[in-house]
Amino acid sequence: MERIAIIGLGLIGGSLGLDLTRYGHPIVGIARRTATAEEALAMGAVTEAGTELALVSEADVVFICTPIDAVVDTAAAIAPYLSEGAVVTDVASVKGELVPSLEALWPGFVGGHPMAGKAEAGLAVAEAGLFRDRPYVLTPTTATNPEALERVRTIAASLGANLCQCHPDQHDRAVAWISHLPVMVSSSLILACQGEADSTILALAQTLASSGFQDTSRVGGGVPELGTLMARHNRTALLDALSQYQHQLERMKALISAENWDAVHNTLTQAQTARPAYLL
Repeated sequence: MERIAIIGLGLIGGSLGLDLTRYGHPIVGIARRTATAEEALAMGAVTEAGTELALVSEADVVFICTPIDAVVDTAAAIAPYLSEGAVVTDVASVKGELVPSLEALWPGFVGGHPMAGKAEAGLAVAEAGLFRDRPYVLTPTTATNPEALERVRTIAASLGANLCQCHPDQHDRAVAWISHLPVMVSSSLILACQGEADSTILALAQTLASSGFQDTSRVGGGVPELGTLMARHNRTALLDALSQYQHQLERMKALISAENWDAVHNTLTQAQTARPAYLL
C-alpha cells in the first residue's frame, strides 16, 4: 500500500481520504486549522493528521487538494520535505497554467483532475464513493515520469473513476465548455431573473420555479470563490466559450424575433440530438 499525504481537507481531499483509508492506505491529512485535522481524523478520512507540511516527508504519494491559486505555492513549500521518488499530484480544475510550474518544482509531478463535486464545500460534505463512475483526468506531458503516472493512475482507478488522459491545454479547453461556462451561464440566469422589475412577478416566478429552473441554476448557486478561480485561471478558454455561447443566444434571439418557428424547431432538435453524447 502507498503511504499517501493529502494537503487540503475540504470536499475533495476529505472524500479522497474516506475512500483511500477504506482501501487500506495509511493517510496523513494536512490542514490549515487544527480543528479540521481533528475532524478528519474523527470521521475516518485520515489515519494521521496535523497542520505541518513536514508531515509529507514519509509519503509515497502526495495529493495537493488546495484551492487553485495555492497549488503552486504549496508544491514549492513541500518540495524540501519530499522523499526521493515521491509522487506529487493535484486535483485542480485548471491545468495549462499550473502544470509547467509544478513540473519545474518536482520531477515526479502528475497533473490530475477528479471531476466530481457538490454545490457545497468543506470537509463536512465529504463522502465516500464521490469519484465512482466520474471522470478522473490525468494530464501528462513529455516531462512526466512514466512510473509516477502509472502510480497515480492506479490510485485513481481504485476509486472506481473513469480514467481519461489528455494534454493540459486540451483539458482546459474542454472543461471551459462543460464546467466553467455552465457556472457563468447559470449564475447569469439567476441574476437575469432577479432583474425582473415587478416584485409581484418576481415573487410569482420564484414560487413557480421547479425542476427545470433548479437544474439549470444549480451550479450558479455554488461556491463563488471556486467560480472566480475558474475564471481567473482559465480566462482565455472561458472567454472563447462565452463568446461562442453569446453568438448562439443572439442567433436564437434573431430566429424568434423573425418568427422563424421552423428554424427554432430545427435548432432545438439539434440540441436534443446532441445532448446524449454529453451524458455519462
